[in-house]
Amino acid sequence: MNLEPANKSKAPTLALTSMLDVIFLLLCFFVTVSVFSQWESEISIKLPSAKTSDEPERLPGEIIVNLDKTGLVKVNSAPMSLEDLQTRLKRISKFYPGQPVIIRADKETKYDDLVKVIDACRAGDVWNFSLATEGGAAK
Repeated sequence: MNLEPANKSKAPTLALTSMLDVIFLLLCFFVTVSVFSQWESEISIKLPSAKTSDEPERLPGEIIVNLDKTGLVKVNSAPMSLEDLQTRLKRISKFYPGQPVIIRADKETKYDDLVKVIDACRAGDVWNFSLATEGGAAK
């Protein structure tokens, strides 16, 4: 004699696999967005002010060159010489023509140092560069 019911129901279970997939995708999305929205800036650099300064929309893959008041050039927080900058930009422009470059120069930087960085960009075949400024009234 069989005493077990023929219609045996299973206990409800929670499908965690789908939920973990969604959480992982959200995590990837937020990490990617935070990397692209991050403004690479050196704390020690004080940008000059301009009345017409606007916060530009960040372009993917743009290169930010920081130039401090002593004339030190940094890309990705790594100091480099003007020759190294020119070589790097030449390699990048060969694969990505029209590569955007933002030059963030301290407001106390010598004009001569800024011109040298611009010359390195032009010698590296980068013509899509801009100078970063702070918003507000010019001081």
